Amino acid sequence: MQDRAHLVGTYPLGDLLRHWRTVRGASQLDLSLDTGTSQRQISFIESGRSVPRRETLMALADALDVPLRERNGLLLAAGYAPLFPEIPWDDDAMRAVTRALRRMLEQQLPYPGIVMDRYWNVLDANAATTRLFGSFVDLAARRQSRNMLHLLFDPSGLRQHVDDWPTVAKSFLQRIGREAVGRIKDQEMEQLTQTLLAYPGVDNDWIKPSPSASSLPVIPIGLRHNDGVLRYFSLVATVGTPLTVAAEEIRVELMFPADDWTDAQHLRLVGDVAKTTGQGT
Repeated sequence: MQDRAHLVGTYPLGDLLRHWRTVRGASQLDLSLDTGTSQRQISFIESGRSVPRRETLMALADALDVPLRERNGLLLAAGYAPLFPEIPWDDDAMRAVTRALRRMLEQQLPYPGIVMDRYWNVLDANAATTRLFGSFVDLAARRQSRNMLHLLFDPSGLRQHVDDWPTVAKSFLQRIGREAVGRIKDQEMEQLTQTLLAYPGVDNDWIKPSPSASSLPVIPIGLRHNDGVLRYFSLVATVGTPLTVAAEEIRVELMFPADDWTDAQHLRLVGDVAKTTGQGT
């Protein structure tokens, strides 16, 4: 075992652990009871007086539901090597996962399916997604900024076609925190949120949670098309029991028509994509 005595009090491990405990609303006693680690040891870790064994640190992180990327940060702060690989989502090691994702996208046809990272950047999409959004926006001109939130909030993007855009935008701003990995917005996500709030016509109060007056079980996104409004709702899927950072941060959004009229109009709009094998991005 490496000598870690020189690390005590010199790394921000205590601050990081205290941060996550505070975020989860857990006292040192709560964390002690959940993990079997003494409250005294937890206090010593947070004050920088001791560095825990790796197993103890991971037990604390597990009890606090710390995301894998941030667990690597805890390990580094304690002087350990990261445990969870930060490989690209399309790396060979992720082949089984990416194969399953592409199968999901193909089986979702003729309806849209999108694979995104934790910051809503589009990693992959099926042909129905490309045809639907491409009928409203020039996707080729946005190939360097394929972010679903920017596509929705940018006045030159989908925003101009979204029915009751303020309600939809507000629902998406609230989804950001609710669906964030570990239910916590990191610095990059905070920056993305501020960028969205800086778009013209966006009210900073929209980010605050509020009860919905809708009689529907979901808040659909409506796209004005010809003389009607295409209304869709989404199901979001994530990878179960992930062991890599990329696997944990992948989200799959599957869009479905919210009514029969939308279903019929959607099929006319996207055409026959059931046999399409290429993926749209």
